[in-house]
Amino acid sequence: MSIETLMPKLLKLSVAERLDLIERIWDTLPEAVEPSEVPAWHIELLKERLAEAETNPGEGITWEEFKAKMRARQ
Repeated sequence: MSIETLMPKLLKLSVAERLDLIERIWDTLPEAVEPSEVPAWHIELLKERLAEAETNPGEGITWEEFKAKMRARQ
């Protein structure tokens, strides 16, 4: 089944259902990918964010902390 076929059905899901689907899909991704599988703009963005994180250590929160905060808002 193609993404084009699935999209109308996916858009009928609630926001909560779509977010759950995104998380489930995310969890199926491998820990590492081949560099050739990563778009160049992703690599550039990651370099920028890494440089910002190194410039401002201690800023921000972990992914787990973020998810916990979002769940607490529900």
